[in-house]
Amino acid sequence: MEVIKEKKKMREWSRAQRKAGESVALVPTMGFLHAGHLSLITEAKQRSTKVVVSIYVNPTQFAPGEDLSTYPRDLEGDLHKLKSLDVDVVFNPYDLYAHNGPEETPDVAKEAGSKKRNLPERWSTAAEQEEKKSQVADLQDSLEENLKPNGGMAVANMHDENKGRHETWIRVERLEKPLCGQNRPIFFRGVVTVVAKLFNIVEPDVAVFGKKDYQQWRVLCRMAQDLDFAVEIIGCPLLREEDGLAMSSRNVRLSDTERQQALSISRSLKEIEALVKMGEVDANLLVKCIIEKITAAGGKVDYAKIVEQDTLREVDKIKVPVVAAVAAHFGSVRLIDNVELQPPS
Repeated sequence: MEVIKEKKKMREWSRAQRKAGESVALVPTMGFLHAGHLSLITEAKQRSTKVVVSIYVNPTQFAPGEDLSTYPRDLEGDLHKLKSLDVDVVFNPYDLYAHNGPEETPDVAKEAGSKKRNLPERWSTAAEQEEKKSQVADLQDSLEENLKPNGGMAVANMHDENKGRHETWIRVERLEKPLCGQNRPIFFRGVVTVVAKLFNIVEPDVAVFGKKDYQQWRVLCRMAQDLDFAVEIIGCPLLREEDGLAMSSRNVRLSDTERQQALSISRSLKEIEALVKMGEVDANLLVKCIIEKITAAGGKVDYAKIVEQDTLREVDKIKVPVVAAVAAHFGSVRLIDNVELQPPS
């Protein structure tokens, strides 16, 4: 298994594979891998002859005050897991927003981070973990300073005074607005832009995503379609822990009490799934059930919606395939979950 950190080298590797008649699948991740991520890799291996897994904590999808600084990282553990699955390449770039030097050389990237510039996301030792805390705080400060209104929506710009501002962003205008987009206005702009960058660097034939992030999957499908990326987007079902909690890298940040409380999310979704199978089609009643169950358990509901699977438009009655999507906070941890529902026959 090869670990590649430079964009140019990654692109050259992919082109060499394709020239040799191989096909390439990409599994984008932010690391701290769990069984859900590993299932995506298994799917990728079924759909291509070579598999690239990217590990990059993308700073531009985090708004100031969100959990960039506390997002869990374990590069050493991730590499061990990926090697056991015979992944061909791990793409672990220093900084996807640097135009030249910093993405090639760790020392330059480190210097850029200390000056509140774009930061390298590569932390594999205890010393690097400590360094990360300081550098991420710098990045949060930089984002705070550069938040500007744009049509009523906050927009953060990545600055580097030597090379100019990173100012090219991709929006999926309608699909990004509901659900997570309501309270995280820059989230999908950051996600879509970084995935487009990965597509341009890795040049995969296939990209595999988990449907736990259901809206993200739909947004990325639309981006690939609208921008004519020659990439097949695959969505894989979410996986759950034995107790029913949707697998997430953020689960590790839950206390024992919060974890027990968070089970109310999956339990509420399971409950409404059973109700729909028995003939219930009133979406408002079902949403009320979800909110009541999570609130009673001590959670703070960000949203609970039942929307069409393709358009993400909210429905009053379940007459077409829908997804019940939930985001809720337990302590400082924000969790998302969903269940796909078919109209009763």
